[in-house]
Amino acid sequence: MTWFESFILGIVQGLTEFLPISSSAHLRLTAVAAGWEDPGAAFTAVAQIGTEVAVLVYFRQDIVRILRAWSRSLVDKSARRDLDARIGWLVIVGSIPIGVLGLTLKDYIEGPFRNLQLIAFSLITLGIVLGIADRMAQRAAERAERGTGRHRATRPVKGLEDLTVRDGILYGCCQALALIPGMSRSGSTITGGLFLGYNRAAAARYSFLLAIPAVLASGLLELTEIGEHGGHVSWGPTILATIVSGLVGYAVIAWFMRFISTRSFLPFVLYRVALGSILLVLIWMGVLDPYAGGDTSG
Repeated sequence: MTWFESFILGIVQGLTEFLPISSSAHLRLTAVAAGWEDPGAAFTAVAQIGTEVAVLVYFRQDIVRILRAWSRSLVDKSARRDLDARIGWLVIVGSIPIGVLGLTLKDYIEGPFRNLQLIAFSLITLGIVLGIADRMAQRAAERAERGTGRHRATRPVKGLEDLTVRDGILYGCCQALALIPGMSRSGSTITGGLFLGYNRAAAARYSFLLAIPAVLASGLLELTEIGEHGGHVSWGPTILATIVSGLVGYAVIAWFMRFISTRSFLPFVLYRVALGSILLVLIWMGVLDPYAGGDTSG
């Protein structure tokens, strides 16, 4: 991998990590479009450390508050009723599914899951599901603004203060879908949150917080894979991509949180479905090899 490749891939990682369009899919597709070798799962995982540093910086006040409250709850049972302490525990609980499945399916993540046809189907499928969830959330918000309906009670829209252990586990199961490139970590968890009745801002906020342990752990585990086994990815370009992704990612978080406060996810839904459809057409026409850029067969 050249320095130029790593710089471009770092920008792509930063631009796409927090949007519900799948950063891992876009890293893979960028390499294919440019005629580069597949950067691989290890490079992707390590580059994501940069974007998670952006999360730590952007949500630093929330994270410090959560860590303090969680630490107090370790020795003071009454402190566990505090919202920040509860969020801290639920981030841990919600991280279990992706941790277990990530280790169990490691060989598939690094091989068959990077098949472009699977990525295309993932883009389309979650795009449609996200669209349905977002529409349901929008209708729920409109009903809540109008008050109780004529024939049935209006379910209140949830915020972070409504998080429960059940919801934390379900969020975690949704996050585990991101092990398949094309599904998107933020897209999967935000979709799950919308279906659970949370507002867009709360769903996105918890999604970003929930990703911290999983992404950092994955990146640290993959550090030993960089530059090993005769691979084409070396340390220098990987570090550059990680730094670039963090800088770009910070700007994207700030923009995205403002965007979803007043807008729907429809642009991302349309983009996912269009990109996935184009990929499938190119593959079925024989223009694009599902394994282009590297051996993803196992």
